[in-house]
Amino acid sequence: MLGPPGAGKGTQAERLARALGIPHLSTGDMLRSNVANETDLGRQAQAFMEAGDLVPDELVTAMVIDRLQQEDAVCGYLLDGYPRNPAQAEALVEAFGDEVLELALMLEVDAEELIQRLVLRGEEQGRADDTEDVIRNRLDVYEEQTAPLVEYYESRDRLARVQGLGTIPEVFGRLIEVLAQ
Repeated sequence: MLGPPGAGKGTQAERLARALGIPHLSTGDMLRSNVANETDLGRQAQAFMEAGDLVPDELVTAMVIDRLQQEDAVCGYLLDGYPRNPAQAEALVEAFGDEVLELALMLEVDAEELIQRLVLRGEEQGRADDTEDVIRNRLDVYEEQTAPLVEYYESRDRLARVQGLGTIPEVFGRLIEVLAQ
């Protein structure tokens, strides 16, 4: 699942994974699980997280590769939050071959709609990071980092763009239609 902050990736990924009977694999969940279980990868990641730094691609990729080798992911999985760049996508291909990713689903939502959604979420949930200025910066960073990944999957005919505006069931229906093709 690809899409900017606030596009509904997590919500839709959970619904899709349930409907398809496959695990929803979130890198955020993987990081938290590895840290909580004090795995070697978790201890390494925690040092970066405590310093306020991004966890390096190599560590995140190692966690994802480990998770994809677990029994429940053998018949399929839905990745959420990974890969974030072409280098991570290539690392997956190197580890598992070109068929590691059947399709990248990209939720597309207008930037102004995203800002309204996230500001509202910030007000409802008391999230200090959901202010308009911070959101605009996050969207700029997303665009800068994700544009090459979108091009990566488009060049391999593995990208499906899905309109992310509408109700949760409407967007879910569009995702199911794309997967049925």
